[in-house]
Amino acid sequence: MPAPPPTGFPDALVARALDASGARAGAGLRVLGVSGLQGSGKSTLAAQLVAAAQAAGLAAACVSLDDFYLTAAQRRALAGQVHPLLATRGPPGTHDVALAIDTLDALRAGGLPPLPRFDKLGDDRLPREHWPRPARPLDLLVLEGWCLCVPAEPAEALHAPLNRLEREEDPDGTWRRWCNAALDHDYPLLWSRVDVLWFLQPPGFEVVVDWRWQQEQALRAAEPGRRGMDRGQLERFVQHYERVSRQALRTLPGLADATVPLDAGRRVHAPIARDRRG
Repeated sequence: MPAPPPTGFPDALVARALDASGARAGAGLRVLGVSGLQGSGKSTLAAQLVAAAQAAGLAAACVSLDDFYLTAAQRRALAGQVHPLLATRGPPGTHDVALAIDTLDALRAGGLPPLPRFDKLGDDRLPREHWPRPARPLDLLVLEGWCLCVPAEPAEALHAPLNRLEREEDPDGTWRRWCNAALDHDYPLLWSRVDVLWFLQPPGFEVVVDWRWQQEQALRAAEPGRRGMDRGQLERFVQHYERVSRQALRTLPGLADATVPLDAGRRVHAPIARDRRG
């Protein structure tokens, strides 16, 4: 996946985030959440944080909210029962929230549960035998996700379609109301497991298509024999994420423990906007 910037985030920012996590060897699990829109560099920052934590002698690992997507079969079943758009991974309601909570709770208790992994090019969860398992109880888990800790929208905000996808494929609002209800009822229990939240803030939603296209090209370059999405398919795909992404931009700067503003090149172009630790 492309690093933002190419060499990754500044070492000073990584060190500050690691310190903010409160993780200490043998002191019990701390969960550092990294939230940000598609392509913003969450996975890059998570990998840097894990490497820095391990260099400091901490037991650390990362997992993505994406790794807890429902299987393709489960999403097809939802599509038949509720709305066809639920076959597409991404929006709230397409994650196995119970599995995520159980995994984090097992880690918090000092257990060594396997960490799920999702194959984005194959659009399905990898078989359990391919899930990595921590070697020892973790001091730090970095949980990254595109809609991590985003609150639900008020019901009145759902009335008008937001984009072409909603106008043409969800004109009566069934899909978006179902996703918003899931975000309201199911996800807060998972969000409550996050001890510290950092938000990677893009300049606007408009950059997401380009960022996600770069990500798609990197995935395909890493596995050249496999098919991914073309540009048109990707632009439609991103519309599934637009509503909750815009809600993230409205709300997370006021909810996160720290907000990291990024420019269109995914470079940190301003100091951290808000940090409750001072």
